[in-house]
Amino acid sequence: MKQSIILKLGVFTFLALVSFSIILVGCGSPGGTGSSTSVSCPNLPTLPKKAHYLIGFSQEVDNAPWRIAETTSVQEAASAAGDTVIYTDAQNSDSKQVSDIESIIAQHPDVLLISPLTEDGEVSAILQARAACIPVILLDRDADHAKVTPGKDYVTFIGSDFVKEGQRVADWMIQATSGNAKIIELQGTTGASAAINRTNGFNNEIASHTGMKIIAAQDANFDRATALKVMQTLLQSHPDLTAVYAENDEMALGAIDALKAAGKTPGKDVIVASIDGENGALQAIMAGQEGIVIQCNPRLGPAAFQAITDYANGKTLPTWIVSVDNQYTAANAASAYAAGDGF
Repeated sequence: MKQSIILKLGVFTFLALVSFSIILVGCGSPGGTGSSTSVSCPNLPTLPKKAHYLIGFSQEVDNAPWRIAETTSVQEAASAAGDTVIYTDAQNSDSKQVSDIESIIAQHPDVLLISPLTEDGEVSAILQARAACIPVILLDRDADHAKVTPGKDYVTFIGSDFVKEGQRVADWMIQATSGNAKIIELQGTTGASAAINRTNGFNNEIASHTGMKIIAAQDANFDRATALKVMQTLLQSHPDLTAVYAENDEMALGAIDALKAAGKTPGKDVIVASIDGENGALQAIMAGQEGIVIQCNPRLGPAAFQAITDYANGKTLPTWIVSVDNQYTAANAASAYAAGDGF
């Protein structure tokens, strides 16, 4: 009888200890998602000075000229520094990018570079990296500051002023059309900081010009094939358009193809403007099919690795390292193309 009681007590005690251990592991683990992630670093993670670093780089997608140029720039900068890169391609999926980042975290990199797909989609992964005491630098697209804070949850954001990009397109279009245009707006990926801010910058700038009318606006996912299909559909409903604002070059090139298929002459019947600065868009300007391209510099590798060096040396970095961007029109597109400024 005593032996039976002891065995029961032993099983009970064992189960209790197991349950307690699970609770401890859950509270202390850097894994998991959302705001429940336990932060083990009381401050922004530091970066010890080392001769070479293991760098994690999570790319949101690598299937278009801009992204390929960004990835190449990071890899070349890493090679020049003698650093090793753990690279992942999220293939335009927030859930895959979070999973990719979790996989990188498990390999304990010294630094993590992230080009987030959307403002909110990678927040949980950024917090997991901080919990693992890994410094994070965001490239090209920022995260939602209501959920993660630069200088606290991640070191800095390196990228262009997307609002200003939209404003610059708007200013050119207002002048080019004498303040009167019927505009189709091809927007980027819903939830991406580039799309949100380029839309706001453009729309707010034309708001005081009553002759500038956005007759249709639709997400075309920063993708040429998607933009072609979207533009074909919108042209059926809005054949009287006079201008296209595309939030990246790939969508502009898709729109140009749709306009030509509809019997319209891009650059004459309909003016086209976009953002990025890829070679295809420079060639469209040279052919008279596009009016202006505002550069969004993809070559962020040197800035990223300079930031890593400065941070390791104890420098306080600004929470936003702003890229300097050019603009291309008929006046300089050919020389920029010849100089290799495109990509």
